[in-house]
Amino acid sequence: MADLMKGKKGLILGVANKRSIAWAIARSVSSQGAELAFTYQGERLAENVKELADTLPNSQVMPCDVTDEAQVDAVMRELDSKWGGVDFLVHCVAFANAEDLEGGYLKTKKEGFATALNVSAYSLTLVSQKVAPLMEKNGGGSILTLTYLGGQRVMVNYNVMGVAKAALEASVKYLANDLGPKNIRVNAISAGPVNTLAARGITGFADIIKMVREKSPLRRNIEPEEVGDAGLFLVSQLSRGITGEILFVDCGYNIIAF
Repeated sequence: MADLMKGKKGLILGVANKRSIAWAIARSVSSQGAELAFTYQGERLAENVKELADTLPNSQVMPCDVTDEAQVDAVMRELDSKWGGVDFLVHCVAFANAEDLEGGYLKTKKEGFATALNVSAYSLTLVSQKVAPLMEKNGGGSILTLTYLGGQRVMVNYNVMGVAKAALEASVKYLANDLGPKNIRVNAISAGPVNTLAARGITGFADIIKMVREKSPLRRNIEPEEVGDAGLFLVSQLSRGITGEILFVDCGYNIIAF
């Protein structure tokens, strides 16, 4: 099967480099024939994203800061003009200040809290609002985001990002309910730790990787490609009866109580 996504068009937010989970998902859906648009935030990431996008057929790149509604609107206008509709959106955007990812959560300041929740959680709601009309044009669609076990359990040094992921997971369920009548599905993947640029910002990340490898039922860490293929499943028609769900792709670590 090499044309599962043939004729489908999707927007992917959050590719930073070739190790990004967003990029793994992009490769999986592209391998099945999807046409993709990527966004980047700031010129620092522009070159990386453009170079990666150039390796895939039928791809385009545009700037977008998800905290700026005007920029999100501009992306949607461009996609409406070029495509006329969108079939899926992959939201892989998260951020917290470095000082909030070490020590305890108790010391979190209002500014750091607002930043983490705005970028990591509210941005899903915003882009869902904006992309929904374009998905309706195509008879429906699929929205996918990324979360982490730290949104459900206390993870050392995850702190305010855990609170943001909890808000993100609740948003998935409420958005799924609101958008379901429009035949738009909303789901999340809770991936195990992957050695990405963002993950390396968490103090003690190497210890987390080691612990998951030792304790998970499969006794290993996940590969980005495994998340990519799960993402392909959730944005394709294979998952057409699934919405409002959090799919764990973590070698089973989430079921372990120790």
